[in-house]
Amino acid sequence: MERENSNRTRRITLRLTPEEYTKIEHKWKASTCRKLSDYVRKHLFDKPITTQYRNQSLDDFIEETVVLRNELSAIGNNVNQVVKKMHALQQIPEFKQWIVRYELEKKILFNKVNDIQNHIQKITDKWLQS
Repeated sequence: MERENSNRTRRITLRLTPEEYTKIEHKWKASTCRKLSDYVRKHLFDKPITTQYRNQSLDDFIEETVVLRNELSAIGNNVNQVVKKMHALQQIPEFKQWIVRYELEKKILFNKVNDIQNHIQKITDKWLQS
């Protein structure tokens, strides 16, 4: 890439209105070109320009999913705090039985929450690659 740029010794100066520049800038930012000059050069020489698409419904789904993931994490933290406090009460036999049963149900719930979080992460990773 350094060698290719070293051959570029000629400049072209172009004046644009703010609206024209905004239009070009918007198209450039929607492409995968890192520099505006690369985008303009590709456009001038009719080279292919890769643009990025976003599916709005998928974007909305991802936003909702992130909120859900955060809520699930908060619920998990709250449940852990409750269990810690309940362990302090385990001298009472009825509470001890309930705590044991609850621990089993909590493990099942947390496994499912973990599965959901893993699935969300996979979707998020796939979405970010688009």
